[in-house]
Amino acid sequence: MIANLDPVTLARAQFAFTISYHFIFPSFSIGLASYLMVLEGLWLKTGNGVYANLYRYWLKIFAVVFGMGVVSGVVMSYQFGTNWSAFSTKAGPIVGPLMAYEVLTAFFLEAGFLGVMLFGISRVGKGLHFFATCMVALGTLISATWIISVNSWMQTPAGYAINVKGQFVPAGSWLPIIFTASFPYRLVHTVIASYLTTAMAVGAVGAWHLLKDPANRGARKMFSMAMWMAAIVAPIQILAGDQHGLNTLEHQPAKVLAMEGDYEPSPDGAPLILFGLPSNDEGRVRYEVAVPHIGSLILKHDPHAPLPGLKDYPRDIWPPAPIIFWSFRIMVALGFAMLGLGLWSLLARVRGKLYDWRWLKRAAILMGPSGFVAVIAGWVTTEVGRQPFTIYGLLRTAQSHSPIGAPAVAVSLLAFVIVYFTAFGAGIFYLLRLMSKPPLAGEPEPQPIPQRAAGITPAASVAAHLPGEA
Repeated sequence: MIANLDPVTLARAQFAFTISYHFIFPSFSIGLASYLMVLEGLWLKTGNGVYANLYRYWLKIFAVVFGMGVVSGVVMSYQFGTNWSAFSTKAGPIVGPLMAYEVLTAFFLEAGFLGVMLFGISRVGKGLHFFATCMVALGTLISATWIISVNSWMQTPAGYAINVKGQFVPAGSWLPIIFTASFPYRLVHTVIASYLTTAMAVGAVGAWHLLKDPANRGARKMFSMAMWMAAIVAPIQILAGDQHGLNTLEHQPAKVLAMEGDYEPSPDGAPLILFGLPSNDEGRVRYEVAVPHIGSLILKHDPHAPLPGLKDYPRDIWPPAPIIFWSFRIMVALGFAMLGLGLWSLLARVRGKLYDWRWLKRAAILMGPSGFVAVIAGWVTTEVGRQPFTIYGLLRTAQSHSPIGAPAVAVSLLAFVIVYFTAFGAGIFYLLRLMSKPPLAGEPEPQPIPQRAAGITPAASVAAHLPGEA
């Protein structure tokens, strides 16, 4: 029965499963690293011990998140060799160096200063420690930059040539490869999403502890900072998303049309389909609820601007509209919910009730996981919308797969499911345990690494058994 399954579908499911788990950790660590940098900077500037306590509180959480992100990310590289060797062979001359730069950034810049950041609070000067925190925050952003560069090249390839072996190679300068047409939009959208993800998580933790103890200074400070982030950054993210959508319409029109459910061309302006059941087989959206002309207003900023339909493109390049139609709506709905929470907090702040409105705090707790759901929904929209290509318009997914049978992929997929749910489930449970403890004055710093390595006998024990000594 397993042998009859499609190995390409299984490989895609495996990659989707592992990267969905992985994606939630870098999106959190990018935001947390910058948040920690802000906390330590405010502490050095103001001398307010609340910032120092919050720094130590979130530093422990960051250490776990960072470690889980590294471990879950290592698996992604192996899959390029096991399941997608044809893609690696053809795209390796371009994708390989960019991925190598990301690894160098992660392990030399981030990990290099991470030890000082985690264990050097009382061991190095304040300036040096703050520098280490800044380097870790910068390293997470640079790592994200290289990954987004790789993905953007696969979405909007440029600056390449094809050699006699059928490989994609640089046509000259690397600049067109690194800075493709979609790169700046994807980078801005992803980084802001990471900041909002962190703001929602921090706000939820602060709200949780405020409901139990409204006078907790640390909880009040983290809740206030998170709500400021939601109120200021959520509108920016909506604007960035709009610009990203316009760019995608220019370079990947079939993806946008599938997201919107626009199968038919609209010469006098496309409607905005709010809900419905898209069907690629039938070429229509069943039970649609639509608002006339609003689709063109959003995509062209003109309610009567003509828009093509999916039927204007060959059916064999249609993305799976039923998936990205809904993943896109989940992402957008959560983005507007974050905006609503931010505006609600502004109203409470103006009225001097930011820490008093219990329903605001309950809403913040409810919105705690929203950033993680939104980034996964956005990833699904971007990557599934690129189908049936791995390199858009140039290399199909079916041509990128390794010559490996379905049973082998199925067994490894099952192993990943078991291991991931066990290991990362335990890690997430531990993170929730850390977050459930209220921030208190005099937060202890993370314990230093053990002084004893495996197989090495401590010096004191050796001395105690030297000849002639008791």
